Amino acid sequence: MVGVEDLNMRAMSQALNFGKSVADNAWGMFRTFLRYKLEEQGKYLVVIDKWYPSSKLCSVCEYKNDALDLSVRAWSCPDCGTPHDRDVNAAMNIRNEAVKMMTAT
Repeated sequence: MVGVEDLNMRAMSQALNFGKSVADNAWGMFRTFLRYKLEEQGKYLVVIDKWYPSSKLCSVCEYKNDALDLSVRAWSCPDCGTPHDRDVNAAMNIRNEAVKMMTAT
């Protein structure tokens, strides 16, 4: 199983001033190829909703840090004290959510 976040690349290219670099990355084509290759091997692609707060949730205690903005790259959970790199924490949360979704079906 592979879990990925459903990203709106068109909105990201306009809102985050990434411009053409985001539009050129062919995210949709990558997901199509990834799904095909996984299905060929009898595996699954699990797509997590784009509104899932993957980088704002503590991957240890699931505390939701709503005060986090995009400029913050590292943070510590005020509930359990665990330090987080924003991207690594988001990846762990996406994995955990994908596992939950697979076990629910």
